[in-house]
Amino acid sequence: MTPEPTGFAVFDTALGHCGIAWRGDVVVRSLLPVGDADEARARLSTAVPEAAETPVPASLRPVVNGVRALLRGEAVELSDVPLDFSAVPEFHRRVYEFVRTVGVGRTVTYGDVAAALGEPYAARAVGRALGANPFAPIVPCHRVLAANGGIGGFSGPGGVAAKQRLLGVERAHSAQPALFDP
Repeated sequence: MTPEPTGFAVFDTALGHCGIAWRGDVVVRSLLPVGDADEARARLSTAVPEAAETPVPASLRPVVNGVRALLRGEAVELSDVPLDFSAVPEFHRRVYEFVRTVGVGRTVTYGDVAAALGEPYAARAVGRALGANPFAPIVPCHRVLAANGGIGGFSGPGGVAAKQRLLGVERAHSAQPALFDP
């Protein structure tokens, strides 16, 4: 059986150019915003070399529209977008599935994710998994913070500043109380 052809598309958003790659009706890769369309194209071509640039199929247009809306600051959930986890290690898949449950405007810590997975000492492994996230912003790794409520790291384009911008667009607030909160 021959695998379905893979396509990709680059699209503009309020924060820059994003992209998705797909096989059939399943997303195999997505990109956080970058400065220009050519950079997004280059990143997708490198990540999914078998993909050809083509118009987004009708079945995946809601994904593109959802990412655009999210990056405009709308409370859009993308947790039902079908993702291809076939090349993702099991632990990473579990991390991504949990992080997809963190709602727009909410945050959790790396330790929270580890504890939710039944592996309370795996916060660093959670961070490594999120650093390798092939589905951002559909898997919203930017919603995961350091233990002290600090921003933590961010391996996406633009680094920590991009993470702060994404959280700002979502008007995110921590699930953890601040030091002087009642």
